[in-house]
Amino acid sequence: MRVALVHGFSGASVPGGEDDAVLDQAAALTRAGHEVRLVRAGAGRDTAEELRAFAPDVVHVHQLTPGAERARVAEWAGPLVVTLHRHRPPLRDPLLRRADRAVVLSEPSRDGWLAAGMPPERLALIPDHVPPVPDPGPAERAAWVCVGRLAVERGILGLLRRWPARCRLDVVGTGPLERECRAAAPPSVRFLGVGERGALRRSLTGYRGLVFPSRWHDGAVPLIYLEALAAGLPVLAFEGSAVPRAVRAEGTGTVTAPDAPLPAALAAADRIFPTLREHCRSVHAKRYGEPVWVERTERLYAAVVRERA
Repeated sequence: MRVALVHGFSGASVPGGEDDAVLDQAAALTRAGHEVRLVRAGAGRDTAEELRAFAPDVVHVHQLTPGAERARVAEWAGPLVVTLHRHRPPLRDPLLRRADRAVVLSEPSRDGWLAAGMPPERLALIPDHVPPVPDPGPAERAAWVCVGRLAVERGILGLLRRWPARCRLDVVGTGPLERECRAAAPPSVRFLGVGERGALRRSLTGYRGLVFPSRWHDGAVPLIYLEALAAGLPVLAFEGSAVPRAVRAEGTGTVTAPDAPLPAALAAADRIFPTLREHCRSVHAKRYGEPVWVERTERLYAAVVRERA
């Protein structure tokens, strides 16, 4: 099948999570034997003309900025799929109204769209996928890790202000609050910046657990949660985002209230996290592995092609 993946890449020196997800999907579909064209929207490109030249069986749109470009892609006459990432455009959005199916990445996201009036038959729940991380075997795991943008909505500053001085924490990421975060952190916290994605994934096996303080209500489960499970790394999640719901449903860690005593939450996690590592890997393989994602996506594409025939 010929598949065009349309995405407006962020243009940042380090790709964002959505950029990474699109690149992963292109690679997975190619490995599965499909002919894939990555159509990079924006920067003066004529997206509609590129689609006409490629003549795909399915057009799958990820992030596009609102405006004329969304309207032009919405004019595509063939099978059209849209993935609903963090932003929730109005149901009258031309691209959303035109799409044969809209992919949601998590149950909270699906529930939000249903509540907004999206017909259930137009939604397809297909979580993202990430590759597995080899198990290095027994190792001393001295530190916790927190991965994400250093911004208000990520909850990182509040976490660092309450982080116990006796516990080691590595912070991976940059952002507008970096100066405030460094000032608030105790000496047991290291700031590692942003590195190569594959190296980060491999490093996750060496931590006690992933701390996820974000309270951003976007409905999506971020890639770092999937990457943690792929590395056998349990998750300590703060209430307020889609991650606590996933942790509870999948049994992949513990959940704490944002204002609960942090030393007690870390101690409780320390007691059970060593027993959850293999379970986390199993959840990844069954729900977030590449073969599962390819099977779901191929089934979706076949359905929209059949309906348009």
